[in-house]
Amino acid sequence: MSAQSKYDFDVAVIGGGSGGYAVARTTASAGLKTVVIEGGEQVGGLCILRGCMPTKALLYMAEVAHMVKHSAPFGVRAARVGLDFKKAMARKNLLIKDFADYRVQQLNSGKFKFIRANAKFRDSHTLELTPFPADPKPSTLRAKQFVIATGSVVAPSPLCDLDHINCLNSDSALSLKKLPKSLIVLGGGPTASEFAQFFARFGVRVTMIQRSPHILHYFDADASSVVETVFRREGIRLFTRTRLLKAKCKGKSKTIWFEHNGETVSVSAEEVLFALGRVPNTASLGLENAGVRTASNGTVIANEFMQTSAPHIYTAGDCTGPHEIVHIAIHQGEVAGRNIANPNSASTDYRLIILVVFTDPQLAFVGLTETAAKAQGIPFISASYPFNDHGKSIIMNAMDGFVKLLADPKSGEIIGGQCAGPMGGDLIHEVVAAMAKRMTVHELAAMPHYHPTLAEIWTYPAEELADRIKLKT
Repeated sequence: MSAQSKYDFDVAVIGGGSGGYAVARTTASAGLKTVVIEGGEQVGGLCILRGCMPTKALLYMAEVAHMVKHSAPFGVRAARVGLDFKKAMARKNLLIKDFADYRVQQLNSGKFKFIRANAKFRDSHTLELTPFPADPKPSTLRAKQFVIATGSVVAPSPLCDLDHINCLNSDSALSLKKLPKSLIVLGGGPTASEFAQFFARFGVRVTMIQRSPHILHYFDADASSVVETVFRREGIRLFTRTRLLKAKCKGKSKTIWFEHNGETVSVSAEEVLFALGRVPNTASLGLENAGVRTASNGTVIANEFMQTSAPHIYTAGDCTGPHEIVHIAIHQGEVAGRNIANPNSASTDYRLIILVVFTDPQLAFVGLTETAAKAQGIPFISASYPFNDHGKSIIMNAMDGFVKLLADPKSGEIIGGQCAGPMGGDLIHEVVAAMAKRMTVHELAAMPHYHPTLAEIWTYPAEELADRIKLKT
């Protein structure tokens, strides 16, 4: 197949991140003439440049430092632990450069055309391209079909005062040259929580201010409470159930006023990290010119085939949701690409949604949480087991948290799993595998597990649920 004479390309993909690249490799493999257009100053997408990879690299460094500082229970005598922030940032930068360079190689592989420019729809089949300053001459490009994969940007401030105190955000915090002595973190989601613990473990005095009753509210309250307990134990000052009132900068100090328990509280620090989420990066695309509907926050509305309100335009990744997770973006990109090549041949499947937060202890879930199951009216039974009664975690002195399984009360099929504890992001994949094959708690309980391992902890809630469910024979 090739582009019809009135089109330059069969498929134009706007955005060269993980979702966009997944689309392009899929459509190019199907023989469609494909172009990827990337308007960012750097190539690689959020995950590589400012999300998953750099933050997890820094978090692991902080975890190593923390383990050395707290090695006494293992009989290890550690002298005063020194932290070299510049060296940590240099290692992070080197790792990210390798990942980004590889993505650039993939985009320039020759399997499809790659253009560096900002794109805007002139009409439903025409893009206006504005190249970077090195080549300021604008041009147009026509395609038969399109995919919007432009990712997300830092959300606007809910308080105008914050716009005037030069807050750090999840992008700029990764480019700091030196550590602040003190930091206020606004927000309690994964980004806010991971940054808070990283900075705290590098010796920064950290205060977190969160609107909701708990941080990490995607998880059940019992799971997020585990991290809250650890944060407070490590010296992070945490306020929940708050409402921001005002902000002011005076000299080298920045102050935030907020309402907490019916009183006005003020906190001052050298820096403020704005970590109140991200929004779809769609405002400059001229989607109205192409007939593409969006939600009030700019989210591109799509069906299960990743098709927008304009049937020839698809979408993938953070700009469409429902979750800002890289493996979801890749899945959506592949679904969009397959449907472009062969309409309605693939659909999205969010049954195995996974979310991991790389705090220490880590939080992870797959499928349904108790909160989500109750909200959706889905019947379930659940059982949990604590790490402080588990052999391998006791050996590791990693005893905060628990694992939890949710099962259908009649069939015993596993419909959700949650882990708050050591290596939670890795441990959750045992439940992912079980759910992918629609295993029951009876089957998981019967599956052999080596002792002593962290993974065998899943057998305990599985056995409890299996005993509670009487199957007809």
